[in-house]
Amino acid sequence: MIKSPTVTFEENAEALVKALNAHNVADISRVLEPLNVTETLEQLERLNTIERALAYRTLSKDRALQVFERLDAALQADLVTGLQDTEVAEVFEEMSPDDRVALLDELPASLANRLIHGLSEKERMLTSTVLGYPQRSVGRFMSPEFVITHPELTVNKTFTRVKSQLDDAESIYTIPVTDTGRHLVGVVSLRDVLRAESDVLISEIMKSPLSVPATMDAEEAARYCADAKVLVLPIVDAEDRLVGILTVDDALQILEDAESEDAARSGGTEPLRRPYLATPVRSIVRARVVWLLVLALGATLTVQVIGAFEATLEQQVVLSLFIPLLIGTGGNTGNQAATTITRALALGDVRPKDVFKVFAREVRVGAMLGLLLGSLGFGIAAAVFTVPIGAVIGLTLLGVCTMAASIGGLMPLLGKAVKADPAVFSNPFISTFVDAAGLIIYFLIATSILGL
Repeated sequence: MIKSPTVTFEENAEALVKALNAHNVADISRVLEPLNVTETLEQLERLNTIERALAYRTLSKDRALQVFERLDAALQADLVTGLQDTEVAEVFEEMSPDDRVALLDELPASLANRLIHGLSEKERMLTSTVLGYPQRSVGRFMSPEFVITHPELTVNKTFTRVKSQLDDAESIYTIPVTDTGRHLVGVVSLRDVLRAESDVLISEIMKSPLSVPATMDAEEAARYCADAKVLVLPIVDAEDRLVGILTVDDALQILEDAESEDAARSGGTEPLRRPYLATPVRSIVRARVVWLLVLALGATLTVQVIGAFEATLEQQVVLSLFIPLLIGTGGNTGNQAATTITRALALGDVRPKDVFKVFAREVRVGAMLGLLLGSLGFGIAAAVFTVPIGAVIGLTLLGVCTMAASIGGLMPLLGKAVKADPAVFSNPFISTFVDAAGLIIYFLIATSILGL
């Protein structure tokens, strides 16, 4: 028997686009039918809003729900506007409460309210619980659907509880243990429940719980969950009552989104919050233009500094040759420090209170880098031009690197201290500031050594 060749991703994509252009529903269904959920997602994320809605409607009911749940919230919102009310209500009812809330945040208020009122009483109550927490808190990402047990229950009764809630619970592998007042007192793994004798009490096999308050920042809670290497992190209220759980897959998604956001803002743009090919061009422009305007205004500082030392440049035109070198070196040094500290903040390696420790370390790092680069710059400039010019370049590199590393290390800490995104305070603003400050150092050193 000869095995048919495997169809590649590109061939599937080409066939899907061809079927969509011809509005041939049968061909669209034929292309998507053999694909698994992940492959279907990859194909849908490359389409525009209208094409995606058309392709989605050809999926079977079960496949459609699986695909919808794994789409980004922004793409879910696009699909909602392109589907009929009955289709939307059916999918919305089947979603988990935390995913449902993420979708609601992307929808107009009128449509969101209509969808909420269309839910069953039970699902509406669960959704309202998650919606009641602040936007960036972990309570907004937790699942209120979970299995609990009590210390005085036996292993057999606990196992019966788990079996009865298999279809509703978000996770069953780690079971929170609460007292009669729903206060969290421990956790027990399903493995330990299965291993123990049926008449053993849960109090004999449960372990001390790890938990975080529902009002904690979602990224911090997700980092805690990942660092603790737990499958489920219980979420409690101010009185230590269990209100939800954060699963490890949700925690990893929060961290991935946060890292994408930091990477975008470090590069001077806003995160797209959806796959690149599924993002309208106007949205990409809007994400970039604001930062470009801010940086352009900031760059006027550099122009003003050069204008202030125009007379110095006229006496030593050779100094202008080194401006790109010094600006680039200072900006790169500051960006390296800012990126390192921003990442350390995200991992919890440093905190705003460590500002003096970070400053001391970055001063030393910057000085060592400046000494190495300055020595090289002195040797080359002295050989090509004169020794005084070499001294100006060498000392400027020493000063600029020390200053840039210090500022680059401090700015993310300042952003964290004022409850702003540390990434916003990193590369774009640091480059602008270091350019102007580096030129001032350069011209002051040149004026002093060359007697201008």
